[in-house]
Amino acid sequence: MNSYLKDIGAYFFLATEVVRDFFRNGVEIRELSSQIVRIGTMSLPIVLLTAIFTGMVLGLQTAFAMERFGAKNYVGNIVGIALARELGPVLTALMVCGRVGAGVAAELGSMAVTEQIDAMRCLGANPISKLVTPRVLAALIALPGLVIAADLLGIYGGLIIAVFQLDISSHLYYTSLVSAITIQDFTDGLLKSSVFGVLVVLLACFNGMRTTGGTEGVGRTTINTVVIGSVVIFVSDFFLTKLLLSL
Repeated sequence: MNSYLKDIGAYFFLATEVVRDFFRNGVEIRELSSQIVRIGTMSLPIVLLTAIFTGMVLGLQTAFAMERFGAKNYVGNIVGIALARELGPVLTALMVCGRVGAGVAAELGSMAVTEQIDAMRCLGANPISKLVTPRVLAALIALPGLVIAADLLGIYGGLIIAVFQLDISSHLYYTSLVSAITIQDFTDGLLKSSVFGVLVVLLACFNGMRTTGGTEGVGRTTINTVVIGSVVIFVSDFFLTKLLLSL
């Protein structure tokens, strides 16, 4: 139990060090741009693929349930709200956790076991400034962009099912969507995605820099990052939802 508390304390200490480093030293624009491409642009295909099929499945399941009550025409309402507030941010964060979180943990873990991070310290460089801050800030910026794309494509996936499978006109789908969804639904989802991105990438950096045990340790770190990161996303989503609904 004490070891877990120490790990949590060290994790939040790293978070404070990242914030302090950002306000003290800023971030290199070139490195930040590179990380945004790696975290955001290169994750776009898997995020969009997940989003469109999620929207299509959600449209089918919603219509199947609502048809019993004669409310099949409200598919657009439920698809839009569910994607904007929950499924878009959460599924996008899970995809990023599986792809980017594992990659960052493996990369920094390999640097740790080959003593490259120690060499940076010996040369007077700050590993947090070079390795952690650009990645965390890039996740903060990239995740909302990914969620916007996921929301739009997921809604379009629901539209495809509504028109070609459920005999609902595109105008009716659009009208029901617009009448139910608000700007706050989107902004809440974007806020969640930013928090998810920071938590997951910070966790990946934290685990990677503490890696020991050679190549076996790198593999263990990668697995732990994906598993713990997924749990963190679901737990933080609950508390964020309660907070945002109470405002």
